[in-house]
Amino acid sequence: MRTKSVNIGFIPAKTARLEPAREALIDVHSGRRMTFGELDERVRRLGNALVDQLALDKGDRVAILSKNSIEYMEILYACARVGMIAQPINWRLGAEEMARVVADGAPALVISSGEYAEQAAQLKQRVEASHWLSFGPGGDDSYDSLVAASASHEPALSSSVGNDDPTLILYTGGTTGESKGALHTHRTLFMGMLNQTVAERVVPSDVYMLTGQMFHIPVALGMNYHAHGCPMVLINFDARLALETIERERVSAFLGITTMLNWMMADEKFDSFDLSSLRNIQYGGGPMPHSVVARALEAFPCTIIQGYGQTEGMTMSFLSQEDHIRALAGEHPERLGSCGREGFITEIRLADTDGNTVPRDGKTPGEILVRSEANMVGYWQRPELTAQTLRDGWMWTGDIAVWDEDGYIFIVDRAKDMIISGGENIFSTQVEAAIHQHPGVLESAVFGIPDDEWGESVKAVVVMKPGETATEQEIIDTAARHLASYQKPKSVDFVDSLPKAPTGKILKRQLRDVYWQKAGKHI
Repeated sequence: MRTKSVNIGFIPAKTARLEPAREALIDVHSGRRMTFGELDERVRRLGNALVDQLALDKGDRVAILSKNSIEYMEILYACARVGMIAQPINWRLGAEEMARVVADGAPALVISSGEYAEQAAQLKQRVEASHWLSFGPGGDDSYDSLVAASASHEPALSSSVGNDDPTLILYTGGTTGESKGALHTHRTLFMGMLNQTVAERVVPSDVYMLTGQMFHIPVALGMNYHAHGCPMVLINFDARLALETIERERVSAFLGITTMLNWMMADEKFDSFDLSSLRNIQYGGGPMPHSVVARALEAFPCTIIQGYGQTEGMTMSFLSQEDHIRALAGEHPERLGSCGREGFITEIRLADTDGNTVPRDGKTPGEILVRSEANMVGYWQRPELTAQTLRDGWMWTGDIAVWDEDGYIFIVDRAKDMIISGGENIFSTQVEAAIHQHPGVLESAVFGIPDDEWGESVKAVVVMKPGETATEQEIIDTAARHLASYQKPKSVDFVDSLPKAPTGKILKRQLRDVYWQKAGKHI
């Protein structure tokens, strides 16, 4: 990393210079392994190809449609190196929404893996882009041919790129509706990495497993480990595969979304895996019930931290390793339900609708506001929405929380997930935590549905652990033991799985909309 100008594209260059034979990438699915020396050469070649052969200009967008892969990392670093803006695409999207997202960025180049050849062909009919490339099985080898034919010297353009130049558009998970493109610069990503380095206590001997998809913010957490010279192991998450990979590659750190940790611990062979290489696990993606946190602390042989973040601001607050240990020992056990305190480079306050800071009394709710150099610079092509979200240096997150006298933040809901029943405000996360007191519950989602008498009533949708069963009344009774009467679910549905955003967050909107549409009402 050059001190005079932060350029995320130079991340692999330092280790390539010092230890070129050190492993940089292990792609579990393809079996490929790549050193830092090889990675940096490929990045230089691709950077030259983008500028010299494809005639792309600084600021042009490059859309990427692929699952996690070595090529994906090459593209991200190369775009950053020569000033292009990478536009990762969520491969889970339907054809219409995918076309809308791609068109939103107006890319000059679209690169896809062969696995998504059909989707790429559909996009080509609906999106105008000057160049289309593909790689991997099912592709046409145009990507690799382009890289191989390009010069390996340092691209001339790289010396004029960095700092406040935009380099990445990450589309939000869509938990509140239509996805929006959060625009990050070299500086915002670097500052987010600094926040993570302090919180995760990254060391050069770490081996990082990237479990999240590269079309979302976890890819920046993986880049941070690369910046420290650490190998990055790429997987497309599966619980058994993750456990096997930790054992085989001696993984020391990873980000486990709450639902991922649940599925890993639920694996029938969990206890047979050697997980002793683990040093630290970060979890996030939504509040984790106390019982699940305690079980994770017992199940995994390492420290654990929670990171609260958004696509717009990377990770913003942390519940530290020591916070977990102290809570488990009985010192402020309630803080296991907290997302901790503001990070190293982050300033956080909770405010009412007028922007006034609410008291640190553990009971007065306010919206979480974040001031940080890691915050996005705005939403791509959405100036009005940007102005609503970024105000006077503060980012309004839409998350509602209370905080205690020491600044520990307890998220109680998304602003739009508040249930109002009979004039009472009900925070869905509190109901979910109560439901998780039932030992057979794996996941749950709670939201409000239309009620002619009360306005809204509390609905729970529950996924049981493999081999476990429960009745609707058993779930209601379990929740009722920990809640006021008006807070307990009035009805419960059981499903095999819950819809999730790329972040791992449960898409309550998808579940909730069905009931409101049936009632002919809007939310």
